[in-house]
Amino acid sequence: MKRLWNSFKIAFAMYSKIPMPRADWEKENMRYMMCFFPLIGIVIGVLVVLWSEAALRLEAGTLLRSVGYVLIPVAVTGGIHLDGLLDTADALSSYQTRERKLEILKDSHAGAFAVITACCYFMAALGLWSELSGKEVWVLAGGFVLSRALSGYAVAAFPSAKKSGTVAMFADAAQKRCVEVSMCVLILLSVGYMCFMDAKLGVTAVAGAGLSFWYYYRMSKKQFGGITGDLAGFFLQICELVMAGAVYVAGRL
Repeated sequence: MKRLWNSFKIAFAMYSKIPMPRADWEKENMRYMMCFFPLIGIVIGVLVVLWSEAALRLEAGTLLRSVGYVLIPVAVTGGIHLDGLLDTADALSSYQTRERKLEILKDSHAGAFAVITACCYFMAALGLWSELSGKEVWVLAGGFVLSRALSGYAVAAFPSAKKSGTVAMFADAAQKRCVEVSMCVLILLSVGYMCFMDAKLGVTAVAGAGLSFWYYYRMSKKQFGGITGDLAGFFLQICELVMAGAVYVAGRL
């Protein structure tokens, strides 16, 4: 139980800004860390739904309401996944060799393409969330779990681009079979929740997540030789944006 508790604390300390008691980042304590990673999505989903209901009661305007939807995940995670999105945008836009792209991922400086990607991403997210109804928001609340469960599964199942780095460290420390099973259970639960809320919207959102996951696998292997922590963040952000777009389209068909 102590090992599980330490894995839980490390997951939340690494991937969120939620205060956690201190835990030693040792191999034994990180074995089951990925099993708890999607639980951060539950926190985000609950906060998004609560904000939706609060905005309704406060009669908040569309812009204010949608800004809350976009910023809640950033506030909870501290932007760690956005960092991966922007680093990956710089690397992909460089059209350099695989080795050079991996070096760009490690560079702490933001290039021009990272800035452009950030602006475009937030504009797209703000536009999509501003068009969503209450039911559509409730469906997408489950998407924050689904995106993280898929990302966690990839850490255990996909090849790592480097022998060092965050993903390589966690993949080496993880009980891969346990992580894969846990992620599959959470994927099924999140899919079940989203389809229960609305079958058409749920299926469409899941299809969008599946396409994003397929692209993530193909792109990471072709461009980088495997996944890294930055690429995992890139996938998570793209997956959530695609799901929002899929729900928007499905809600108007």
